[in-house]
Amino acid sequence: MSSDDLAFSSLTVKSRPSVRIALLGGFDLVVDNIPVTVPVGSKRLLALIALNYRASVPRELIAGSLWAEASEQRAYTNLRAALSRLRGLGRQALDVSPREVRLAREVTVDLYHARSLAQRILDPHVPAEGLDLNTATVDQLSADLLPGWYDEWALLEADRWRQLRLHALEKLAGELIDAEQFAGAVTAAHAAVQADPLRESSQVSLIRAHLAEGNLAEALDHFERYARRLRNELGLRPTQRLNRLVAEIRQLPPGSGSFLQ
Repeated sequence: MSSDDLAFSSLTVKSRPSVRIALLGGFDLVVDNIPVTVPVGSKRLLALIALNYRASVPRELIAGSLWAEASEQRAYTNLRAALSRLRGLGRQALDVSPREVRLAREVTVDLYHARSLAQRILDPHVPAEGLDLNTATVDQLSADLLPGWYDEWALLEADRWRQLRLHALEKLAGELIDAEQFAGAVTAAHAAVQADPLRESSQVSLIRAHLAEGNLAEALDHFERYARRLRNELGLRPTQRLNRLVAEIRQLPPGSGSFLQ
C-alpha cells in the first residue's frame, strides 16, 4: 500500500478530508494541508476538471481535450489509466461516473477565489471600502495560470485569466492611489506591468502611482524605458494619452510634490 493510500485510510476514519487544487503559479493538489504527488497524466486530468469547477465534464470531451492527437480508442484508454492512477488522496478530488467526471463537492480551487476577487474589484456597484484592499490582495492577482503548460485548453484559460487580472490590478492601483496607499498602488501596477510589459494601460497605472508618491524622476525614468522597449520590440511609440501625461510632468517645477494632488 502506498503512503498516499495509508494517509487516506487514516483520514477516512476521522472525516472526509478537505481538498484544495492550486492552478495559479503552477499545479498543486493539497489534501488536509498534505501535498499529494500526482502522475503527469492524472495531473492534466485534474487541472482540466478543475478549470470547469462545478460543471460535470463528459468523458468524451475530457479524452478529446487531453489526447487530441490520439485515436478515440487510445484517448479513452489513456483517460481510464489517468483515473486509475489517482488512488487514495488524489481520488478524493473527483466524483467519477460512467459518463462524466466532476470535482468533488468539498474541493476548492484557488483560481475561482482569485477570479471572484477580480470581478468584485471591477464591479462598479461594489464600493472600494467594502473590498478591504491591501498588498495581500495584489498577491492573489499576481500569479499566472498553469505557467509552462502548452495544451490549447490551458492556454485559452490562461489568457482569459490574464486579461481579467490585468484589468483588476489596474483598477486596484487606482483605488489604492485614491486611498493614499501609494506603496500598494505601486505594487499592484508593477504586478500588471510584469504580466504584460507592453500593455500601455498598465504602464500608465504604474506611472500614476509613482506620481502620486511624488516620485517624478522615477515616473519619467519608467516612461523612457517603456518607450525604448516599445520601439525596439514593436517599432511603435507611446500613444498621445501617455505622451500628454509625460509632457505635463516635465512642465512641473522642481519640488512640486505629488502630481496628482
